[in-house]
Amino acid sequence: MTIRSRTTAILAGLSLALTPLLAPLLSGPAILMNQAAAEPAQTARVLRIGAIPDQKPEKLNRLYPLVASELSRQLGVTVKYVPVVDYTAAVSAFRTGDLDLVWFGGLTGVQARLQKPGSRVLAQRDIDVAFHSIFIANTGSGIQPFSQQKGLAQLKGKRFTFGSESSTSGRLMPQYFLSQAGVKLTDFAGGAPGFSGSHDATIALVQSGTYDAGVVNEQVWRTSLHDGKVKRAKVVAIWKSPGYQDYHWIAQGDLDQRFGKGFTLKLQQAILSWRPSDPQQKQILGLFGAQQFTAAEAAAYVKIEQVGRQIGKIR
Repeated sequence: MTIRSRTTAILAGLSLALTPLLAPLLSGPAILMNQAAAEPAQTARVLRIGAIPDQKPEKLNRLYPLVASELSRQLGVTVKYVPVVDYTAAVSAFRTGDLDLVWFGGLTGVQARLQKPGSRVLAQRDIDVAFHSIFIANTGSGIQPFSQQKGLAQLKGKRFTFGSESSTSGRLMPQYFLSQAGVKLTDFAGGAPGFSGSHDATIALVQSGTYDAGVVNEQVWRTSLHDGKVKRAKVVAIWKSPGYQDYHWIAQGDLDQRFGKGFTLKLQQAILSWRPSDPQQKQILGLFGAQQFTAAEAAAYVKIEQVGRQIGKIR
């Protein structure tokens, strides 16, 4: 055997010996690239839902994990509830794409859609077609119940609180009705109203006498009465507003691209299918204060957008 032949044989042997050792190193980048490609696909399969925090966290933490579980069962995808700290955070998370499906109020829903073109209004509760605000007063305030809107003038000079600054039923529409009755925000005691942050908090503050009066959404008021959380000797409803469109589910516009063709329609149909005859769906509907959900369209919220622009909450 020549020197060249021996050299070739040695090199071939080394190649065979080193191949098993070098294979993982050589294939490592490809493996990492495959993993990196797979991870976004897995992440995209998680439907992240949220809601404006209009009530106490305990109530929200009971309701929305149930919603996530039911949607996951119906749609065959992982659904995760992601809490937010306030109304503004819900709108921001939807705008940035951190939330895929959100239970918004009328105002926050309009804000979210304007900030995220292409988003889809899916559904509202049966009670949201003609929703109402309830003005309440501490029984020691001297404010008497009334049937005509002009009776809101009694609130001049009183300590008054709204709910969240971005609440439709706890601020937007009540401010509109007050304005129609000739009551300006500067007419309240101290030259400005308070903002409690949520409907539950408004009831508690008026009931305690911290404020003479306030305004809450009708569904929370009725539920609080039913659950015995309202002390009738200390707080009373003084006026019920005319009806208006309010809460609704809004979805990102790219769900079909991420979850498959027709997914947005399947999601809408799942929500619309909830009935009290199903035990888990009955619990969900009960916590929502509704009998069922109905289809909704963005056009129904034109009035909310107009009022939002009038009071400067939409620019």
